[in-house]
Amino acid sequence: MIPRVQTLLRITETAPFLERKFNCWSAAITKKHRATYLRTYPVSLVFANGSTINIQYHEPRRIIKLPVDLSLLTDAERKAKIESRKQKTKIKIQEEIEDDFDEDKYIKLSNR
Repeated sequence: MIPRVQTLLRITETAPFLERKFNCWSAAITKKHRATYLRTYPVSLVFANGSTINIQYHEPRRIIKLPVDLSLLTDAERKAKIESRKQKTKIKIQEEIEDDFDEDKYIKLSNR
């Protein structure tokens, strides 16, 4: 029984391992899966008051906008900011068409 176990071990040890072949086509299908980039990229950082600075960021982005702190705004500014975030609903105005059609004029034509 021992020789049989050894032959099974040899077969599994020499079995070819499946490998994934990377080429140009696999790169076109998927994205780069990396947590951090190896270099930094120039990015514009926009503060809540509208001023901007140029920084080096670890991801390639064009612009980063910091959110506005609502607790620092006055009540009127806070209400205006919240109203601007709400979705605008469009009101459709339908004009009423005045119908002055008189059926009695055409009764004669329908009795033929």
